[in-house]
Amino acid sequence: MTIKQDTKANQTVKQIEILLVEDNEGDVGLVEEVFQEAKIMNNLNIAEDGEEAMLFLHKKGKFSNVPSPDIILLDLNLPGKDGREVLKEIKEDNELKRIPVVILTTSKAEEDILKSYNLHANSYITKPVDFDQFIRVIKSIENFWLDIVKLPSKGNA
Repeated sequence: MTIKQDTKANQTVKQIEILLVEDNEGDVGLVEEVFQEAKIMNNLNIAEDGEEAMLFLHKKGKFSNVPSPDIILLDLNLPGKDGREVLKEIKEDNELKRIPVVILTTSKAEEDILKSYNLHANSYITKPVDFDQFIRVIKSIENFWLDIVKLPSKGNA
């Protein structure tokens, strides 16, 4: 999380680094649109699949200079390495395990919900199919995780 001074309002605002791991371009566009309207300044980074997410998190290849995310929004149903594998790797990695991971997926399967929490997901949200409801869900994620919850500072292990 980066702290910046807003000179117009003369107040300090926090810039949140978000990693969205999502292969559906339509859902990516919706999330981008909602976060652009956000009151909190944030930087939305996109990984299109599980492999790309892990490269991003480990800052490898084209991701060597990316910021570390403050929160991860993770779809379960990804091509190649799926979200369950990504979640498992994140939560087993001492450098990554404290980053909150919000599962944001179409799956309502009890098995997926249980497995995600057993792998230490911080929350599980089923994507609504209705456009307006999807926007409300994204705004509620923003409100809860970025306004209400106190996230650890980067570098605190």
